[in-house]
Amino acid sequence: MPETQVADISIYYETHGEGDPLVLIMGLGGGSSLWWRQVAFFSPEYQVITFDSRGVGRSEKPDTPYSMDMLVDDAAGLMETLGIASAHVYGVSMGGMVAQELALRHPKLVSSLVLGATTCGGRHAVMADQDTLQRLFSIMTLSPAEVVKVSTSVTFSAGFIESHRDRVKEWLLKGAESPPSSTGFKRQAEAVARFETYDRLPQIRVPTLILAGTADQLIPVENSRLLASRISGAELVLFEGAGHGYLWEAEEEANRVVFDFLRRHPIPPGS
Repeated sequence: MPETQVADISIYYETHGEGDPLVLIMGLGGGSSLWWRQVAFFSPEYQVITFDSRGVGRSEKPDTPYSMDMLVDDAAGLMETLGIASAHVYGVSMGGMVAQELALRHPKLVSSLVLGATTCGGRHAVMADQDTLQRLFSIMTLSPAEVVKVSTSVTFSAGFIESHRDRVKEWLLKGAESPPSSTGFKRQAEAVARFETYDRLPQIRVPTLILAGTADQLIPVENSRLLASRISGAELVLFEGAGHGYLWEAEEEANRVVFDFLRRHPIPPGS
């Protein structure tokens, strides 16, 4: 179980496979274990790097204010520690926010960018309804049974929960392998609340793919359309009927779309 010191904390990470590096960044409160299906899919062709963000899983969880810059510096520091000069970067939800800032603040580290179910934040973001937000932020005060109910309801569409109970159970078990702490969840949420890239998005110059489910309750699909309109040349792919967890609901299609995008935008030799 490899760990490395990055800035002020120890970061847990895993690498799988060989080839061009592909860095996967999970969302609010989610750990590296939730990428298990993508690791299996991409590692035959790519060197896949996953890690637990500060506050989650097996990385340290300091009870100090977190900022998006801090989370970005953690990702950049890990890449540099691993000797990665440039990588494909795929972030979902909060991980997509980290990925945006990584491309803006450390452009040489990002060869191509995949943004899933995410937003530019700030005044231009299309917010979830109050009931959804209240359910999300109540998670750390609920009983385990209630947490399961709430986390699945804000992640997946109702139809998927009803028809794929085994898949949802597997997702819950995988999430439990790298859980957030109540402190980490709160501190990450504070960083998300202060995040905004709208005015700077045109500065992103790398090939960009944007993905979302049309039934996303947590980060409405309009946010992905906005990102696509602000990043030059960005490709937008929507998964009809999928919720915030399109990554698992539309797994085969989403993985194939990302794979095709990466193959069309290889990392230049010598990067």
